Amino acid sequence: MAAFATAEACDSNAELISNGDLRALHPIFKMYGQRRCFSGPIVTLKVFEDNVLVRNQLETKGEGGVLVIDGGGSMRCALVGGNLGQLAQNNGWAGIVVNGCVRDVDEINDCDVGVRALGSNPLKSTKKGHGEKNVPVHIGGTLIRDGEWLYADSDGVLISKTELSV
Repeated sequence: MAAFATAEACDSNAELISNGDLRALHPIFKMYGQRRCFSGPIVTLKVFEDNVLVRNQLETKGEGGVLVIDGGGSMRCALVGGNLGQLAQNNGWAGIVVNGCVRDVDEINDCDVGVRALGSNPLKSTKKGHGEKNVPVHIGGTLIRDGEWLYADSDGVLISKTELSV
């Protein structure tokens, strides 16, 4: 993927920003993984302190997509760890955005995938299989829908209703 600059995208798409088709997430995420810049079509999950659906989704072919996980902002346990980071890399996911925590940070940082999360926590999540897939989620001050596009770099994270020209 060619380097994509979120700041440049904002500067050149003022109309999309003003009509809400291009939105920036609040700057609340920490960067993990080897990919500092990543983008792709979004698949959404809504879970709370339970990562069974996260694993199930990352076991599928990512085809350059970005998994956006609304973990309710919980800081009490991790939803993604090193094994899931490796799974995401192996199955072709471009990135993962977690409204919650990760763990095994050194392992995630060795994976060729972009990860954004609120922070890290060594505690693992429960394994009950509760949650929803392909539903609208509210993260970082914006509503994110399955099938929209996510663009992330060192400046931040953008959500676009449609794929942008890179």
